[in-house]
Amino acid sequence: MAKRENDSFSLKDLMGSFIEENNLKKGFQKIQIDEAWAKLMGAGVASYTSEVKLQNGTLIVRLSSSVLREELSYGKDKIVRMINEEMGEELVKKLMLV
Repeated sequence: MAKRENDSFSLKDLMGSFIEENNLKKGFQKIQIDEAWAKLMGAGVASYTSEVKLQNGTLIVRLSSSVLREELSYGKDKIVRMINEEMGEELVKKLMLV
């Protein structure tokens, strides 16, 4: 009896190729960056965050607390590094807190 080759692919690889072929990468990145912000900053900061948006390498975060905005502005470089590590690639070049 002839041996049959088993072409098996992981679900992650299949989803990755589907996303690439259908140009959905930017949309997924926007969702993932929002989730990464909430995960890395915690529930306290996330509760004061009204919008997180990635636009041309700039992460724009709208905060409802001016005090929190000032505190986070001191660690912008660290936040950018943490988000890029979480995303697995260098998407964010600059952080803008508004």
